[in-house]
Amino acid sequence: MSRTRAVFYLVVTSVLWSLGGLLIKLVDWNPMAIAAGRSAISALLILAYVRRPKFNWGTDQLLAAFFYFGTVTLFVTANKLTTAANAILLQYGAPVYVAIFAPIVLKEKTKTADWFAIGFALFGMVLFFFDELRIENMVGILVAIASGVSFALYIIFMRKQKDASPIESTLLGNILTALVGLPFIFSQSFEFRNVAGVLLLGTVQLGFSYILYSIAIKYVDALEAILIPIIEPILNPIWVYLAYGERPGKWALLGGSIVLLSVTLRYSIPLLLKNFKSTGDRGVRKILRK
Repeated sequence: MSRTRAVFYLVVTSVLWSLGGLLIKLVDWNPMAIAAGRSAISALLILAYVRRPKFNWGTDQLLAAFFYFGTVTLFVTANKLTTAANAILLQYGAPVYVAIFAPIVLKEKTKTADWFAIGFALFGMVLFFFDELRIENMVGILVAIASGVSFALYIIFMRKQKDASPIESTLLGNILTALVGLPFIFSQSFEFRNVAGVLLLGTVQLGFSYILYSIAIKYVDALEAILIPIIEPILNPIWVYLAYGERPGKWALLGGSIVLLSVTLRYSIPLLLKNFKSTGDRGVRKILRK
């Protein structure tokens, strides 16, 4: 596959992910029922793509599946309790938690730049609490933060399987989510809007997007893998605003911007400097050969 097509796949993936807030708001179901229906459909698609999954039932595979379950259920719940902007921007702080947990789980050293990013991102998260000081909104913000923590742990235990086949953890996580939330589905309304919303969540927003992501990530460089997914937290609240008029508060916008900026700069600047140094070194060697 060409790098251009891989970048296109990654852009499409990010746009599909960004539909989560819009579609979750569309479905008038219990959050557990939404998560279960979405994951059941997604599991079938991923299973059709993988065909012969390799389940080793190891600790890392199971923990990644568990934290995937936590991520998707908490994210859906957060979207029902607070604004879509709060839910996605706070979840996007996951790299900050990765930097905190990586030394413990992966034995990777947290660098000084990580701590600066953590400090700025945590400051940005505090600003969310200045908006709409209602109890339900406060609970939604805390649930969104918990979703980010769970997502970070999912990433860490996926990384621990880098020499295996980590997509099976995502498949197991979807199956677990579907099974746990199944009892909630039977008491929900099956009107067209709800059914259509869950089908779109399971296929377009979660299933196809993860398949495209698993293909594209092998052919793009690290900088593209970091920067392109930023499309998701930018578009997510825009779709919800256009459809429902849900406007995030000024403090949430400021805090979210700080979170996005701190995470983006932390991972993009070192890669840009590395690429610049590599290009500069090649230029110097070329001059010396003349």
